[in-house]
Amino acid sequence: MSIKENIENINKRIGAALEKSGRNSNGTKLIAVSKTKPAEAVIEAVKAGQRDFGENYIQEAMEKIDEIGRKTITWHFIGRLQSNKAKFAVNYFDFIHSVDSFKLAKEVNKRAKTAGKVQKILIQINTGREEQKSGIMPEEALNLFNEISDLENIEIKGLMAIPPFGMEEKEARKHFSLLKKTLNQLNEKYSLQMTELSMGMTGDFEPAIDEGSTMVRVGTAIFGARS
Repeated sequence: MSIKENIENINKRIGAALEKSGRNSNGTKLIAVSKTKPAEAVIEAVKAGQRDFGENYIQEAMEKIDEIGRKTITWHFIGRLQSNKAKFAVNYFDFIHSVDSFKLAKEVNKRAKTAGKVQKILIQINTGREEQKSGIMPEEALNLFNEISDLENIEIKGLMAIPPFGMEEKEARKHFSLLKKTLNQLNEKYSLQMTELSMGMTGDFEPAIDEGSTMVRVGTAIFGARS
């Protein structure tokens, strides 16, 4: 199928999952993960109506965004972000999904202040406690949020997680449920109304939606296998 047909299919599945779970029909946003894919593929997706795109690698993304533009597109940085690349992430991306330390948050805040913007971020939680994966431990979320909350050029919109790869649906749901529980705890403790839960990918976005996901990151089912 074409990229256009793939997007239509994914959107239908998102709609069906939202209806099944009794949620608002606009409750989950599709982020098309375009990492390693050429600008031509992104442009084809834009022509099909897709407006949110996720990238993992700063240099690749900068070249792609410069070519495609930002007027009608919301760009999400979803990969591991090093502090020395924070300047570029702030200058090029509307959302940064992968903030997992005060050091990184402070650098993002500094760069956002210089750029004259308030950077939207998500805190990444390592729900699977995997050593090789970014993200803070769930029990550390409250402390990190407390440290970040005073930074004036950052707006924390919610949380992000990547469950361990290849899990069965029942096990994946535990990770999605934990992320939602952590968000609820933050909202309750700080009297906030954060709503964003970035969770669910090609193989598990439907159960993620059932557990409350507001952003699903889908790449393979739209663009095909990565090069």
